[in-house]
Amino acid sequence: MDGGDAQAPWTPQEITEGEWAGWRIWSSDPFELLSGPFYARRNEEGRMVCAFRAEKKHMNGGGFMHGGCLLTFADYALFCIADEALKDTGSVTASLNGEFIDGAVEGELIEATGEVVRAGGSLVFIRGMVSTGGRPLLNFSAIVKKVRWRPSISPSAGGS
Repeated sequence: MDGGDAQAPWTPQEITEGEWAGWRIWSSDPFELLSGPFYARRNEEGRMVCAFRAEKKHMNGGGFMHGGCLLTFADYALFCIADEALKDTGSVTASLNGEFIDGAVEGELIEATGEVVRAGGSLVFIRGMVSTGGRPLLNFSAIVKKVRWRPSISPSAGGS
């Protein structure tokens, strides 16, 4: 959902079976798909909830969830949380801050919720929490910059 998604609107994919039936994958970002997969849906109150199941690939050498995984998930979640404020525009992460609170282990359901603090003409301010079983793991805040859609630039065409 960063940079590359500034090319065109992304469309959520509905999951129809398994543990994630009723959830959506809200990303076309290859890194997020490889890192996750991460899922999102609106709860009964209309609030966006993002989630994934902690797997071995998400753990660090000590057997706890890698901090980079938590931040990658927070980056995914902030775009889902701000979906209405980012409608019909491209967007990139301008700033992402996080405070690690606790660790997660393999098998746990990791969730993120949050809110848009302010949505202006070009900047959207978001804050949220990543948790498991009600236990906070990561507190985060971010600024997302709205950008104009741009044509795709392929690496072979000299883009960077």
